[in-house]
Amino acid sequence: MKQIAVIGSGTMGNGIAHTFAQFNYKVNLIDINQTALDKAIQTITKNLDRQVAKGTLTEDDKASTLNNISTYTSIKDGVQSSDLIVEAATENVDLKLKIFKDLDEYAPAHAILASNTSSISITQIAAVTGRGDQVIGMHFMNPVPVMKLVEVIRGYATSDETTSTIMSLSQSLGKIPVEVNDYPGFVANRILMPMINEAIYTLYEGVAGVYEIDTVMKLGMAHPMGPLQLADFIGLDVCLAILKVLNDGFGNPKYAPCPLLVNMVAAGKKGAKSGEGFYQYIAGSKELVISDKFKKS
Repeated sequence: MKQIAVIGSGTMGNGIAHTFAQFNYKVNLIDINQTALDKAIQTITKNLDRQVAKGTLTEDDKASTLNNISTYTSIKDGVQSSDLIVEAATENVDLKLKIFKDLDEYAPAHAILASNTSSISITQIAAVTGRGDQVIGMHFMNPVPVMKLVEVIRGYATSDETTSTIMSLSQSLGKIPVEVNDYPGFVANRILMPMINEAIYTLYEGVAGVYEIDTVMKLGMAHPMGPLQLADFIGLDVCLAILKVLNDGFGNPKYAPCPLLVNMVAAGKKGAKSGEGFYQYIAGSKELVISDKFKKS
């Protein structure tokens, strides 16, 4: 397995491309938007510069990594010689199903098709292809070059051979793969999202403020980041989408998203990427500032 294609050049896509390229895989990074691809290469370059500054990579390593990445605006052109395609598009089921139909048509017959989805059913995705045994989930964590975990999700039809190949491949990237079965939220988000949702409910019901909730979880439970700050980092729209998948998949009201979260997303307050969520985000500043909406008078 030498040639990798990555679909989507956003935060997760460029991080996945960066990681494969750093470990000497040839990577085709694919996005319909050339501007997004240019921005992705700039981001990868900046992140490589950070690794060089820390002494974890050399300038030669950086140059080699960048040389391993090619960009494409066409799925058909970008996947033709690929051994593995990792889809990292927006967490939208209709979009993912469309992409996998295209991948099944254009990718080589031997290619494994993987999704970086954080919650959408691998079994459902595989069902639109003619190669369900070669479809699997590779749920990387953000930031991909740093985080060790890969949640490897077996769909109903995923073969032992495909699973074994992806487990070994993940290890070749310096990651620690964990195999899980295909049920809503898998493991990571089935546990994480209800915690985040409960933290939002705790704020919504006036039990405590943003600072207090995050401080309790950081100092009391040794979490490196409070749940409200983490929600901002993930994206409140993404959190809402995953909670809807959990709620629909299990039919259990305990997964119903908090009305405050629903309202914030409707108002465009999506967290760090929109500049405001539970906290305010100013370009170039690392100071953690609570949103005016949640500041205590």
